[in-house]
Amino acid sequence: MTCAVELRRRGARVCVVTADEPARTTSWLAAAVWYPVGIGGSERALTFAQESFDVFADQAERGVPGVRMIGTRMLHRRPLPADPWWSTAVPGFATEDADDPFTGTWRFSVPMVEVPTYLPWLHAQALELGVEVRNTKLASLAELTDHARVVVNATGLASRTLCGDTTVQPVRGQVIRASNPGLAVSVRDEHNPGGHTYVHPRRHDVIIGGTFEPGKTDTTPDPGTAKALWARATELVPELRRARVLEHHAGLRPARVDGPRVELDRHLIPGRTVVHNYGHGGAGITLSWGSARATADLIAQASSCATV
Repeated sequence: MTCAVELRRRGARVCVVTADEPARTTSWLAAAVWYPVGIGGSERALTFAQESFDVFADQAERGVPGVRMIGTRMLHRRPLPADPWWSTAVPGFATEDADDPFTGTWRFSVPMVEVPTYLPWLHAQALELGVEVRNTKLASLAELTDHARVVVNATGLASRTLCGDTTVQPVRGQVIRASNPGLAVSVRDEHNPGGHTYVHPRRHDVIIGGTFEPGKTDTTPDPGTAKALWARATELVPELRRARVLEHHAGLRPARVDGPRVELDRHLIPGRTVVHNYGHGGAGITLSWGSARATADLIAQASSCATV
């Protein structure tokens, strides 16, 4: 939907074809804190992340529903590395000491997106701009050729079948949604022996994670995993012991071996231009506006067609 809004703002006529309502997507379950995880450190990735950071920071300033800035502490157990490649995108990034068992802390503030609030707002923005939305499941992208000369493929995991990209793989993530006992700072434990751990407080609840399980496709929450997540999170943030567990969720991140694919494809559908925008893994929100702008730029370069 971010792509649709960006393209419509540039004057294109846009129709979004989607198989799922927003509440049934992986994004709906995500903690959605800006953090470029698992995408490498290329200049292009930094550009996408920086542009998205700036858009969300502006939205937070303007009071867009579901968007705000949140202070973050990232705790390290190994020798503290040099500043990460993405630190230049984050104003006020700082390194601090930490108590045992941690070796140091990265402290910074980043956008947080409460997806169940933000996605309906974004959807409404798209409709207000004149974007058409059709709910249907495609067997092939070629089904769209009667409607548009340019197709944006933002189908995530479905790109395995819709465009034959076998480098796309699911990465299962399980989270806990709990009541918020008064937390206001996001905390990450990068190298917990039991697994990566994060506690992301939202306005009325807390998202606790997480797991990164490549190749697993079962979206049924695992009780053993939930117990381990809760134990790690309450050790990291003891105040959580006052919280109530509200829900357990598991979803599939659309990861890709070579990182996000944002590129032009003139061969997939004969006589049509396809622009791919998928494979963001766990960094969908983090890269969303930057990759949407890149997608729109590619279309502008490739065609003067007004229907997308």
